[in-house]
Amino acid sequence: MSDRRPDTLYEAVGGIEALRRLSHTFYRGVLADPLLAPVFADFTDTHIEHVAVWLAEVFSGPAAFTDRLGGHQALLRAHLGLAITEEQRLRWMEVMAEAVSRELPEDELLRRRVLDYFDWGTRIAEDVSASPAGTDLGEAGPTPLWGWEGLEK
Repeated sequence: MSDRRPDTLYEAVGGIEALRRLSHTFYRGVLADPLLAPVFADFTDTHIEHVAVWLAEVFSGPAAFTDRLGGHQALLRAHLGLAITEEQRLRWMEVMAEAVSRELPEDELLRRRVLDYFDWGTRIAEDVSASPAGTDLGEAGPTPLWGWEGLEK
């Protein structure tokens, strides 16, 4: 890799195709994991694409999740009622770290920033998941953007 990094994490990871590969690898691991598989009882292949599109937007790629899939509010609502435990969150992070090491470029800072995002996001998902389905979350705000320095907005 040259000394110059791409401006965005989206470019650095390799765009939407890399995020699709990451999502496929990750969910293969999740669905095979006895602790995590029950959280994804209603899993469909569409979920993989939605996650890739979400990550693209978070990492400053196209805003397709907001434009087509309901944005940040929809993502939060999808986690309501899941009752994610800290043990499940930590295992989720382990499976994701394995997928990141397999699918993303060998750039330690890039991998660290991506995993920092997942750590931050899974903590929010765990908190939201404790509320029952249908809970009014109020205004979720725009999709967060994550960059080389972490949360940008």
